[in-house]
Amino acid sequence: MPEDYTANSINVEEPAPQETAGRGIAAQQNKNEKPAERAPLSPENSALVEKFRQELLISGYSSRTLTMYLSYVSDFLGFIKKRAPLVAREDLVSYMAMLKEKRNVSNATLALALASLKFFFHTFLHMKIVDEIKIPKKARKLPVVLTKDEVRELIKATKAGRNRLIVEFIYSTGTRVSEATNIKVNDLELREGVGVVRGGKGKKDRIIILSKNWISEVKRYLKHKKVYSEFVFSKKNGKPLSSDTIERIVKNAARKAGLQKDVHVHTLRHSYATHLLESGENIRKIQELLGHSSLNTTQLYTKVSTEELKKVKSPLDDL
Repeated sequence: MPEDYTANSINVEEPAPQETAGRGIAAQQNKNEKPAERAPLSPENSALVEKFRQELLISGYSSRTLTMYLSYVSDFLGFIKKRAPLVAREDLVSYMAMLKEKRNVSNATLALALASLKFFFHTFLHMKIVDEIKIPKKARKLPVVLTKDEVRELIKATKAGRNRLIVEFIYSTGTRVSEATNIKVNDLELREGVGVVRGGKGKKDRIIILSKNWISEVKRYLKHKKVYSEFVFSKKNGKPLSSDTIERIVKNAARKAGLQKDVHVHTLRHSYATHLLESGENIRKIQELLGHSSLNTTQLYTKVSTEELKKVKSPLDDL
């Protein structure tokens, strides 16, 4: 997932793959990584981790960030079996080596672990012991992108009504799945053709552009909706849908449509950005619509777009 995810107080870029970052170490493991067996913490370290949790909580960090930081910090302290103030650089190196050798973690997981520990020691404990530790850069893979025909097939294969409106909304606005679950009726200015994502990544609000076709469909949907809810996409009890539910909706539709690509909800966001770029839209506007804090993140889509590359004539055809 090509998103920059930077902690507020330090310059650490953290990957957020498939909107699952922060579910702990297990969430970051790939198929070859061994599950973590966390040792119990001493009462002193346990109390310190709780203070760290409280600091993160009152500072306004998201539950995903909080869970991820606590997961790696607790795992490290359980592994090293030292009082946190006595930890040295070699202890951190030993832990990172263990993650790589014994748990067979990916470079992305190493980066997440190091970012969490750096925040704990540098920002919370004011111990500058992480700076010189180097780890391999994670592989920068191009995101999976659907063609416009594949998007049409995906939408067609989605159950009409709420589910189809969700898929259309995420593709047509480029929102993250967590943003789509939290979108409220009052966030939509249907007459103006715009909406507002409130408290997106980095706690930032931003404007999104609404499809004219989607607006006419969602008006009918909201008018005939049997259960009142402040959320556009809700369960029968009026509460918002979960991210996992939307992920299943997209997965089921992709399977029904016979798509061979590995399709996730975030694939719709990638496709939205790529299709805008291919249509000639300004990359700065795309950056704003996606809510990227760095243009470098948005520029990844220039490598994904194939329309201009297709115009290049092979030299074999001139022989």
